[in-house]
Order: sequence, then C-alpha cells, then structure tokens
Amino acid sequence: MATLVQSAGFPILLPLLCFFTQPTKSSPKQPNFLTFAFICFAFGVLLTGDNLMYSYGLLYLPVSTYSLLCATQLAFNALFSFFLNAQKLSPYILNSLVLLTVSASLLALNSESDSTTHSSKGKYIIGFICTLGASAAYSLYLCLLQVCFEKVFKGETFATVLDMQIYPSFVASCGCVVGLFGSGEWRGLGDEMRGYGEGRVSYVMTLVWTAVAWQVSSIGLLGLIFEVSSLFSNVISTLALPVVPILAVMFFHDKMNGMKAMALVLALWGFVSYVYHNYLHESKAKATLQSATDINAV
Repeated sequence: MATLVQSAGFPILLPLLCFFTQPTKSSPKQPNFLTFAFICFAFGVLLTGDNLMYSYGLLYLPVSTYSLLCATQLAFNALFSFFLNAQKLSPYILNSLVLLTVSASLLALNSESDSTTHSSKGKYIIGFICTLGASAAYSLYLCLLQVCFEKVFKGETFATVLDMQIYPSFVASCGCVVGLFGSGEWRGLGDEMRGYGEGRVSYVMTLVWTAVAWQVSSIGLLGLIFEVSSLFSNVISTLALPVVPILAVMFFHDKMNGMKAMALVLALWGFVSYVYHNYLHESKAKATLQSATDINAV
C-alpha cells in the first residue's frame, strides 16, 4: 500500500492532460504509438521497483539511516548525468553537491528515531540494500527522463510533462495492485484500517492526500528536468530536506537545535552555489550570442 500511494494519484492530472493536449499547427512531431508505449511501460516498471525498494527501506531502517542513504541519490545523479546527459561538473556544481549531501547527512544523524525500529539484522541489511538501490534507480530514472525529453519528446509543452507522469504512474499502479493481491496483503487492509489510531476516515484521508502530494511533487520534479536538468531537479529535492525542520518549528512548535540550523545553512549555501553556476553559464552564453550577432552585423 505504501508503494501504491506513490503512483496511484495520477487521475487528478487527467483534467490537466485534456486541457493541455489541444493540438496546434506548430506542435512538433511526436514519437509513434509503439515507441511511446514502450517508453511509458519501461519507466512504469522502473518506477514500480524504485517505489517498492524505498518502501522496504523505510520499513526496515531507522528514519535517520534511511534519510542518510536517500541523500546519496544526489551523488548517483551527478554520476549518471555525467555519462547520460553530458553534464559538466564545474567546481560550483561539485561544491553544491558536497554541501547538500553533508546537509542531508547532518539532518539524518540528528534524528532521534533510531530507537523506534527493532528490525533484525537480516531485515536491516535488506533495508540498507533496498534504499541504496532505490536511490540509484531514482537517479537513473531522472537522467533517462531528461534523455527522453531531449531526444524523443522534442516539443517544449506541458502536455509532454503530463504524459511522462500519468502513463508511467498508471503502469506502476497496475503493477502495485497486482503485487497487493498476489502477495495476499490486501486481506490485512481491513484490520489495518480498523487499527489506525485516528480512525478509518483519517486512514483513508491520509492515503488520499499522500497520493495527491506525490503527484504534485512529481510534476514539479519532471518540470524542472524538462526546463533545466535532472541534476537541478535533484538539487531542489535535496534542498527541501533541511527545510522540513524549519516548517516543523513554525507549524508544530518543534525544537530547533544547532544541528538543524547548520544543515539549513549548508543546504542554502549549496543551492546558492548551484544557482551561481547557472548564472555564470547563462552570462557566458549571452556574451557568446552577442559576439556572434556583432560579427554578423559587421
């Protein structure tokens, strides 16, 4: 069920898909149906495995260890981006990656939830491997999406982003439903709902709004890949991790300690470093374009 809610909220995007898929004369040629179907199926299968591994990792690991391992996805993303997306790793980008990874690691080490998990050594190892594998798979997923946006879907439309969120999510949801019934886990859902401390309605609402939040988050990440790069999308995702304690202080009156404050400062520093790299890159590109324009004018 934890895996299913990560992809099952895609129906809320269908009205947007109907609205943004109105063809125009300037619409670029899209890939044929078989190519599109294969891409969606492949991404859906990869998304299913990735979500399942994340779910097992969260089940068997302390939250601190889980968060620490999830932070490694930024390093995986940098590696895959270098080989698949021809991403140049400038000193500013490397500085950003290091600072954001350290920031997420500090936040993970600060967690006090180690005592809440009592998994056996075998389950701990499974959770460790699954979380590490999920981080690598998620980074690969983002980089391959960027390749598809650049090489296959060449039109810069929001409909393309919706397509690559809705259809793979549909495939992933179907896979999760098959797993839910095939494993027999569905038989325990009734007891799980009745045993939920806040009541049945809260149980259902938690699942529904978790599914909605996943879709909103995923659309944002895919949009960043479409407009900038997979690495930038992952940087934003990692930046959000240290911001969570700040929101907890504001809305839930959580305590702010030195470790959380340091994690936030490092995260912001890393983000500014990445933004400054983009600023230099854009300035250089504009200068090159201006020089070419001047030469042509002469």
